[in-house]
Amino acid sequence: MSVASPVQPSHPQLAVSAAIFRDGKVLLVRRARSPAKGFYSLPGGRVEFGETLHAALHREVDEETALKIAVIGLAGWREVLPETAGGGHYLIMSFAARWVGGEPVLNDELDDFRWVAPDALGDLKLTGGLQEVIQSAWRLLRA
Repeated sequence: MSVASPVQPSHPQLAVSAAIFRDGKVLLVRRARSPAKGFYSLPGGRVEFGETLHAALHREVDEETALKIAVIGLAGWREVLPETAGGGHYLIMSFAARWVGGEPVLNDELDDFRWVAPDALGDLKLTGGLQEVIQSAWRLLRA
């Protein structure tokens, strides 16, 4: 998620993330930078002023992974407070999405990716609340 900036804003930032499913597996990406360096998460990032949540989601997924997706619906949200986000405060709206095309090509914010079955997240270092969001997205996808 592109959320690191040299000067942290003094108000909460709105961000989006996508639980992208392909062949029954979800895409996890590993953060190459702080905050959450070394943790697996979902592709996503900040919503720009005047941008819709869906437009931000498509843009961030394209920038971070080069994938094309179809958004299914809102899977959940989580709040990341300054003490856990290196000084930032984020409200992350997480969406369920279906892979439409492309293969992952990571930008420099990420250093690994894996397609993982939602019930096989196992020993991966995950960002907070990620398992719940993935389970919720998986239910939406199968509804």
